[in-house]
Amino acid sequence: MAFGGFDNSGQNAPMSEINTTPLVDVMLVLLIIFMITAPLLTHSVKIDLPTASSAPTVETPDTITVSLNAEGQLFWNNDPIDKATLDLRLADAATQQPQPELHLRADQETRYAAIAELMAAARQAGVQKLGFVTLPADE
Repeated sequence: MAFGGFDNSGQNAPMSEINTTPLVDVMLVLLIIFMITAPLLTHSVKIDLPTASSAPTVETPDTITVSLNAEGQLFWNNDPIDKATLDLRLADAATQQPQPELHLRADQETRYAAIAELMAAARQAGVQKLGFVTLPADE
């Protein structure tokens, strides 16, 4: 009696059961479609590819650190140098293959004019890669 009865008292009530027949029909059709198309996606042409015994070598260029302190003194990889020696070393570095990267470290109190002169000297020598070394900001 919980699922229905023969009395006519509940005929006007809406049907509270879900009809799952259309859902099952759609799912079966989708299952058949996927079963047919799945083997077609894995089909590939069988070929014998050659194997290589060596891996490509990746050359990383050297880095040169040029430092400039607040008094205007120049340092090439932490060795003190003068302006004439700097120009010669920059020209020599520009002719190397692969060309080394130039890392510029300047003191916080260094005048911008000195930094600009150093950058211009590097550009005139033919240095292509120039980077600035800074300290991360304190949080």
